[in-house]
Amino acid sequence: MNRMLVKEILKSDSVNYDIIIKGWVRTKREAKNFSFLEINDGSTIGNIQVVADESIPGYKEVLEASTGSSVTIEGKVIDSPGKGQRYEIQAQRVRLHGNADPETYPLQKKRHSFEFLREIAHLRPRTNTFGAVMRLRNALSFAIHSFFQEKNFLYVHTPIITASDCEGAGEMFRVTTLDLANIPKNNGAIDYTEDFFGKKTGLTVSGQLEGELIATALGNIYTFGPTFRAENSNTARHLAEFWMVEPEMAFAELPDDMKLAEEFLKYIFRYCLEKCPEDMEFFDARIKPDTISMLEGIITSNFEVLTYTEAIDILKKSGESFEFPVEWGSDMQSEHERYLTEKHLKKPVIVIDYPASIKAFYMKLNDDEKTVRAMDVLVPRIGEIIGGSEREDRYDVLVRRMKESNLNPDEYWWYLDTRKFGSVPHAGFGLGFERTVQFVTGMQNIRDVIPFPRTPKNAEF
Repeated sequence: MNRMLVKEILKSDSVNYDIIIKGWVRTKREAKNFSFLEINDGSTIGNIQVVADESIPGYKEVLEASTGSSVTIEGKVIDSPGKGQRYEIQAQRVRLHGNADPETYPLQKKRHSFEFLREIAHLRPRTNTFGAVMRLRNALSFAIHSFFQEKNFLYVHTPIITASDCEGAGEMFRVTTLDLANIPKNNGAIDYTEDFFGKKTGLTVSGQLEGELIATALGNIYTFGPTFRAENSNTARHLAEFWMVEPEMAFAELPDDMKLAEEFLKYIFRYCLEKCPEDMEFFDARIKPDTISMLEGIITSNFEVLTYTEAIDILKKSGESFEFPVEWGSDMQSEHERYLTEKHLKKPVIVIDYPASIKAFYMKLNDDEKTVRAMDVLVPRIGEIIGGSEREDRYDVLVRRMKESNLNPDEYWWYLDTRKFGSVPHAGFGLGFERTVQFVTGMQNIRDVIPFPRTPKNAEF
């Protein structure tokens, strides 16, 4: 007798075969001489009904089982006479592994607020919503790797601990072994030569700079790993620890970057719709209406391209009362991005050629000396989903941009070397994985699309 997953049973076209299932009790109903158990094993959002007659071995354990209990069931798959289900299992033996006290198990009700479930993040994967989110994360991760592998990109692992701040914002978590009660000083400043690495280090905010080094040797690469921002923000859009996907392409310019980004989004959205139909139907019905049609619309659309200057002009002429003023030289806010995608063009938009003053030092300066070859991919509902650029490949210009950003070029000597020895045009982008999961599922809070969110004052689990 072989073990089968519930999803395999529900998709099968055969009956009258013996199987073993292992999972958790969602509900139990008792009749005069038998009991009904709804079992879920995490493989699918659906449960399977088990009918247990009082004559079977282990029926005493059936009576002891309650919502949340873990069980192994041996039985036969049969056609179900009940409505709303194709198959059920006629139990032949039941084994109770671990009970869940009905008086203290917190998941007795069918629906709980997401705020409450964040307080029991160790148990919330047992709910329908978070089980579906975890399966979707898995599918989306696989789709990301599949896309890049099919295009012959090399998967590389960039450091989590780094001495460089890619974004230049200084919002890095410090990594140190210094005694915080007796910090060594040199002329009043912290003496990092006494620290483990001999210099000031932190958790990475991006793998991009290191990714560029490998791309300028091996061609097209991508990173997919955790990144960290020590930003004291408690919004529904921010996490202190999140995952980033960052491809880099050698011998590539901004149009190549835009093309890759559009193909990438369409590929991973299509994959989710094809591989997770039951979970996507759940999100569409229970979390955010029209989630499926939104993704389908993006897959079939041609992304519009606007310059930043054109976008600002459209926003100024819109007649909308925006919370944040629209001025050339200021960064676009989510409300501006959503207006462009939801009301003006009603499709995804790629905005290019941003003012150099609001973009990172590594973005290639245009001939006008005022704008850079940057791009942001905007989608309905959330605005920016991808940010990228052609990278500055000219040594002298890059040094100047570093100084303008108050960065010491001497500390980035290794990065500058790639502009001294065989420099090439190259481009890349970054996609926030959790924000993408949020978009695909329709979940409103980013803390609800990662297993154990790390936010200010919260690192419990």
